[in-house]
Amino acid sequence: MKVGIPRALIYWKRPYFWENFFENLGLEVLLSPMTNKEIIETGVKTSDPENCFSNKVYWGHLLWLEGKCNFIFVPRLKTNEEKLEYCPKFFGIPDLAKILVKTPILTEIFDERKEKFEKTLEKLGQKLKKTKKEVKEALEKTLLREKEAKEKERKKFFEKISSKKKKIILISHPYNLYDEYINLKMGERLQKLGSEVIFIDEIPANKLQAEWPKFHWEFGKEIMEKIDEILKHEISGAIQISSFACGCDAVLKEFVEKRVKEAKVPFLYLIIDEHTGEAGFQTRLEAFVDTI
Repeated sequence: MKVGIPRALIYWKRPYFWENFFENLGLEVLLSPMTNKEIIETGVKTSDPENCFSNKVYWGHLLWLEGKCNFIFVPRLKTNEEKLEYCPKFFGIPDLAKILVKTPILTEIFDERKEKFEKTLEKLGQKLKKTKKEVKEALEKTLLREKEAKEKERKKFFEKISSKKKKIILISHPYNLYDEYINLKMGERLQKLGSEVIFIDEIPANKLQAEWPKFHWEFGKEIMEKIDEILKHEISGAIQISSFACGCDAVLKEFVEKRVKEAKVPFLYLIIDEHTGEAGFQTRLEAFVDTI
Protein backbone atom coordinates (compact mmCIF):
# COMPACT_ATOMS: atom_id res chain seq x y z
CA MET A 1 0.00 0.00 0.00
CA LYS A 2 1.37 3.38 -1.00
CA VAL A 3 0.58 6.70 0.73
CA GLY A 4 1.32 10.02 -0.95
CA ILE A 5 2.38 13.11 1.02
CA PRO A 6 2.44 16.60 -0.54
CA ARG A 7 5.87 18.10 0.22
CA ALA A 8 4.46 21.54 1.07
CA LEU A 9 2.69 23.59 3.75
CA ILE A 10 1.62 21.07 6.44
CA TYR A 11 4.54 18.74 5.66
CA TRP A 12 7.13 21.30 6.80
CA LYS A 13 5.50 21.76 10.21
CA ARG A 14 7.15 18.46 11.22
CA PRO A 15 9.47 17.55 8.35
CA TYR A 16 10.17 13.84 7.96
CA PHE A 17 7.83 12.89 10.84
CA TRP A 18 4.97 11.64 8.71
CA GLU A 19 7.01 9.75 6.14
CA ASN A 20 8.92 7.98 8.93
CA PHE A 21 5.72 7.21 10.81
CA PHE A 22 4.02 5.58 7.81
CA GLU A 23 7.20 3.69 6.88
CA ASN A 24 7.41 2.36 10.45
CA LEU A 25 3.81 1.17 10.02
CA GLY A 26 4.95 -0.85 7.02
CA LEU A 27 3.58 1.40 4.27
CA GLU A 28 5.35 2.66 1.17
CA VAL A 29 5.61 6.47 1.09
CA LEU A 30 5.62 8.67 -2.00
CA LEU A 31 6.60 12.31 -1.45
CA SER A 32 5.85 14.85 -4.12
CA PRO A 33 9.09 16.37 -5.50
CA MET A 34 10.64 19.59 -4.31
CA THR A 35 8.68 22.58 -5.60
CA ASN A 36 9.34 23.45 -9.23
CA LYS A 37 7.88 25.75 -11.89
CA GLU A 38 5.33 23.19 -13.08
CA ILE A 39 4.01 22.56 -9.57
CA ILE A 40 3.62 26.28 -8.89
CA GLU A 41 1.84 26.90 -12.19
CA THR A 42 -0.57 24.02 -11.50
CA GLY A 43 -1.27 25.27 -7.98
CA VAL A 44 -1.84 28.87 -9.04
CA LYS A 45 -4.30 27.81 -11.78
CA THR A 46 -6.20 25.56 -9.37
CA SER A 47 -6.32 27.78 -6.29
CA ASP A 48 -8.62 30.63 -5.40
CA PRO A 49 -6.81 33.94 -6.18
CA GLU A 50 -7.31 35.14 -2.59
CA ASN A 51 -5.32 32.25 -1.11
CA CYS A 52 -1.81 32.94 0.18
CA PHE A 53 1.07 31.89 -2.06
CA SER A 54 2.06 28.96 0.18
CA ASN A 55 -1.48 27.59 -0.03
CA LYS A 56 -1.40 27.78 -3.82
CA VAL A 57 1.85 25.83 -3.88
CA TYR A 58 0.26 23.08 -1.76
CA TRP A 59 -2.42 22.38 -4.36
CA GLY A 60 0.25 21.95 -7.02
CA HIS A 61 1.90 19.26 -4.88
CA LEU A 62 -1.43 17.58 -4.17
CA LEU A 63 -2.31 17.36 -7.87
CA TRP A 64 1.14 15.97 -8.70
CA LEU A 65 0.30 12.93 -6.52
CA GLU A 66 -3.01 12.27 -8.27
CA GLY A 67 -3.17 8.66 -9.52
CA LYS A 68 0.33 7.81 -8.26
CA CYS A 69 -0.63 6.23 -4.90
CA ASN A 70 -3.44 4.39 -3.10
CA PHE A 71 -4.37 7.44 -1.05
CA ILE A 72 -3.02 10.90 -0.19
CA PHE A 73 -2.44 11.92 3.42
CA VAL A 74 -3.97 15.32 4.22
CA PRO A 75 -4.38 15.86 8.00
CA ARG A 76 -6.71 18.48 9.44
CA LEU A 77 -4.53 20.44 11.87
CA LYS A 78 -6.55 22.48 14.37
CA THR A 79 -4.70 22.96 17.68
CA ASN A 80 -1.35 21.93 19.13
CA GLU A 81 -0.49 20.61 22.60
CA GLU A 82 -0.60 24.16 24.01
CA LYS A 83 -4.17 24.49 22.70
CA LEU A 84 -3.12 27.18 20.20
CA GLU A 85 -4.66 27.11 16.72
CA TYR A 86 -2.92 26.55 13.42
CA CYS A 87 -3.60 28.82 10.45
CA PRO A 88 -7.37 28.74 9.62
CA LYS A 89 -6.50 27.74 6.04
CA PHE A 90 -5.26 24.40 7.40
CA PHE A 91 -8.74 23.52 8.67
CA GLY A 92 -10.42 23.11 5.31
CA ILE A 93 -7.59 21.53 3.33
CA PRO A 94 -8.89 17.91 3.52
CA ASP A 95 -12.35 18.94 2.27
CA LEU A 96 -10.92 20.87 -0.67
CA ALA A 97 -8.51 18.03 -1.45
CA LYS A 98 -11.44 15.60 -1.79
CA ILE A 99 -12.94 17.89 -4.42
CA LEU A 100 -9.72 18.38 -6.40
CA VAL A 101 -8.48 14.78 -6.72
CA LYS A 102 -10.05 11.38 -7.29
CA THR A 103 -7.39 9.56 -5.27
CA PRO A 104 -8.84 8.76 -1.80
CA ILE A 105 -7.83 11.23 0.93
CA LEU A 106 -6.55 9.81 4.21
CA THR A 107 -7.25 12.31 6.98
CA GLU A 108 -7.85 12.74 10.68
CA ILE A 109 -8.56 15.77 12.89
CA PHE A 110 -5.59 16.70 15.10
CA ASP A 111 -7.21 18.87 17.75
CA GLU A 112 -5.38 18.61 21.07
CA ARG A 113 -8.05 20.60 22.84
CA LYS A 114 -10.20 17.49 22.56
CA GLU A 115 -7.77 14.57 22.53
CA LYS A 116 -4.06 13.85 22.71
CA PHE A 117 -1.95 13.51 19.58
CA GLU A 118 -1.26 9.84 20.33
CA LYS A 119 -4.99 9.06 20.55
CA THR A 120 -5.63 10.66 17.17
CA LEU A 121 -2.80 8.59 15.68
CA GLU A 122 -4.53 5.45 16.95
CA LYS A 123 -7.71 6.45 15.07
CA LEU A 124 -5.60 7.09 11.97
CA GLY A 125 -4.02 3.67 12.38
CA GLN A 126 -7.44 2.01 12.56
CA LYS A 127 -8.21 3.37 9.09
CA LEU A 128 -5.04 1.62 7.92
CA LYS A 129 -6.07 -1.59 9.75
CA LYS A 130 -3.22 -1.24 12.24
CA THR A 131 -3.46 -2.20 15.91
CA LYS A 132 -2.84 0.16 18.81
CA LYS A 133 0.37 -1.71 19.54
CA GLU A 134 1.63 -1.27 15.98
CA VAL A 135 0.82 2.45 16.07
CA LYS A 136 2.54 2.88 19.44
CA GLU A 137 5.70 1.12 18.26
CA ALA A 138 5.78 3.12 15.03
CA LEU A 139 5.35 6.37 16.97
CA GLU A 140 8.14 5.51 19.41
CA LYS A 141 10.58 4.82 16.56
CA THR A 142 9.54 7.99 14.75
CA LEU A 143 9.89 10.20 17.83
CA LEU A 144 13.35 8.77 18.47
CA ARG A 145 14.49 9.73 14.96
CA GLU A 146 12.88 13.14 15.31
CA LYS A 147 14.71 13.69 18.61
CA GLU A 148 18.03 12.78 16.97
CA ALA A 149 17.36 15.22 14.12
CA LYS A 150 16.54 18.03 16.58
CA GLU A 151 19.73 17.37 18.52
CA LYS A 152 21.77 17.70 15.31
CA GLU A 153 19.91 20.93 14.57
CA ARG A 154 20.70 22.23 18.05
CA LYS A 155 24.42 21.53 17.64
CA LYS A 156 24.35 23.21 14.23
CA PHE A 157 22.77 26.32 15.79
CA PHE A 158 25.55 26.70 18.36
CA GLU A 159 28.14 26.31 15.62
CA LYS A 160 26.49 29.09 13.63
CA ILE A 161 26.01 31.43 16.59
CA SER A 162 29.72 31.23 17.40
CA SER A 163 30.71 32.15 13.84
CA LYS A 164 32.64 35.37 13.26
CA LYS A 165 30.61 36.15 10.13
CA LYS A 166 27.70 38.58 10.10
CA LYS A 167 24.78 36.60 11.44
CA ILE A 168 21.38 37.09 9.81
CA ILE A 169 18.24 35.51 11.21
CA LEU A 170 15.55 34.42 8.71
CA ILE A 171 12.05 34.65 10.16
CA SER A 172 9.12 32.87 8.53
CA HIS A 173 7.03 29.72 8.49
CA PRO A 174 9.00 26.52 7.78
CA TYR A 175 7.20 25.99 4.47
CA ASN A 176 8.68 29.28 3.25
CA LEU A 177 12.14 28.82 4.77
CA TYR A 178 12.87 25.27 3.67
CA ASP A 179 11.39 25.37 0.18
CA GLU A 180 14.23 26.89 -1.82
CA TYR A 181 12.14 27.35 -4.96
CA ILE A 182 9.61 29.46 -3.07
CA ASN A 183 12.19 31.71 -1.36
CA LEU A 184 14.51 31.81 -4.40
CA LYS A 185 17.35 30.16 -2.43
CA MET A 186 17.58 33.06 -0.01
CA GLY A 187 19.80 31.17 2.44
CA GLU A 188 22.29 30.31 -0.29
CA ARG A 189 22.29 33.88 -1.63
CA LEU A 190 23.03 35.34 1.80
CA GLN A 191 25.83 32.84 2.37
CA LYS A 192 27.43 33.90 -0.92
CA LEU A 193 27.28 37.47 0.36
CA GLY A 194 29.42 36.41 3.33
CA SER A 195 26.70 36.01 5.96
CA GLU A 196 25.99 33.23 8.46
CA VAL A 197 22.32 32.36 7.99
CA ILE A 198 20.23 31.13 10.93
CA PHE A 199 16.69 29.88 10.32
CA ILE A 200 14.33 30.72 13.15
CA ASP A 201 13.34 27.03 13.47
CA GLU A 202 16.92 26.21 14.45
CA ILE A 203 16.81 28.41 17.54
CA PRO A 204 16.14 26.67 20.89
CA ALA A 205 12.79 27.95 22.20
CA ASN A 206 12.48 30.20 25.22
CA LYS A 207 9.40 30.96 27.32
CA LEU A 208 7.40 33.89 25.99
CA GLN A 209 8.05 37.18 27.73
CA ALA A 210 5.13 38.67 29.68
CA GLU A 211 5.18 41.89 27.65
CA TRP A 212 3.71 40.11 24.62
CA PRO A 213 -0.02 39.39 24.29
CA LYS A 214 -1.43 35.89 24.36
CA PHE A 215 -1.17 34.78 20.73
CA HIS A 216 -4.08 33.01 19.10
CA TRP A 217 -1.90 31.15 16.57
CA GLU A 218 0.76 28.61 17.48
CA PHE A 219 3.34 30.07 15.11
CA GLY A 220 2.93 33.56 16.63
CA LYS A 221 3.94 32.40 20.08
CA GLU A 222 6.70 30.19 18.69
CA ILE A 223 8.26 32.91 16.56
CA MET A 224 8.22 35.54 19.32
CA GLU A 225 9.77 33.09 21.80
CA LYS A 226 12.63 32.34 19.44
CA ILE A 227 13.19 35.99 18.55
CA ASP A 228 13.56 36.83 22.25
CA GLU A 229 16.10 34.00 22.54
CA ILE A 230 18.20 34.88 19.47
CA LEU A 231 18.38 38.57 20.39
CA LYS A 232 20.39 37.58 23.46
CA HIS A 233 23.20 36.93 21.00
CA GLU A 234 25.04 39.26 18.65
CA ILE A 235 22.89 39.43 15.52
CA SER A 236 23.74 41.64 12.53
CA GLY A 237 20.33 41.63 10.85
CA ALA A 238 16.88 40.04 10.63
CA ILE A 239 14.82 39.27 7.53
CA GLN A 240 11.15 38.30 7.72
CA ILE A 241 9.67 36.48 4.72
CA SER A 242 5.93 36.36 4.18
CA SER A 243 3.70 34.81 1.53
CA PHE A 244 1.54 37.32 -0.32
CA ALA A 245 -1.99 37.46 1.14
CA CYS A 246 -1.02 35.82 4.45
CA GLY A 247 -3.48 37.40 6.88
CA CYS A 248 -1.81 35.96 9.99
CA ASP A 249 1.59 37.42 9.05
CA ALA A 250 0.02 40.82 8.49
CA VAL A 251 -0.67 40.90 12.24
CA LEU A 252 2.48 39.18 13.46
CA LYS A 253 4.82 41.33 11.36
CA GLU A 254 4.16 44.39 13.52
CA PHE A 255 5.24 42.54 16.70
CA VAL A 256 8.31 41.04 15.03
CA GLU A 257 9.50 44.37 13.62
CA LYS A 258 8.91 46.18 16.93
CA ARG A 259 10.91 43.63 18.92
CA VAL A 260 13.82 43.52 16.45
CA LYS A 261 14.07 47.31 16.15
CA GLU A 262 13.97 47.69 19.93
CA ALA A 263 17.15 45.63 19.96
CA LYS A 264 18.61 48.02 17.33
CA VAL A 265 18.98 45.21 14.79
CA PRO A 266 18.45 46.10 11.08
CA PHE A 267 15.20 44.60 9.78
CA LEU A 268 14.01 43.74 6.25
CA TYR A 269 10.51 42.56 5.33
CA LEU A 270 10.07 40.61 2.08
CA ILE A 271 6.83 39.39 0.49
CA ILE A 272 7.02 36.46 -1.93
CA ASP A 273 4.55 35.22 -4.52
CA GLU A 274 4.47 33.57 -7.95
CA HIS A 275 5.59 36.84 -9.57
CA THR A 276 8.67 37.44 -7.40
CA GLY A 277 11.65 38.14 -9.67
CA GLU A 278 15.18 36.98 -8.90
CA ALA A 279 16.88 40.21 -10.00
CA GLY A 280 14.91 42.50 -7.69
CA PHE A 281 15.18 39.97 -4.88
CA GLN A 282 18.97 39.77 -5.20
CA THR A 283 19.31 43.56 -5.30
CA ARG A 284 17.38 43.99 -2.04
CA LEU A 285 19.46 41.33 -0.29
CA GLU A 286 22.73 42.89 -1.47
CA ALA A 287 21.60 46.33 -0.32
CA PHE A 288 20.59 44.97 3.07
CA VAL A 289 23.92 43.16 3.61
CA ASP A 290 25.81 46.30 2.53
CA THR A 291 23.81 48.32 5.06
CA ILE A 292 24.70 46.10 8.00
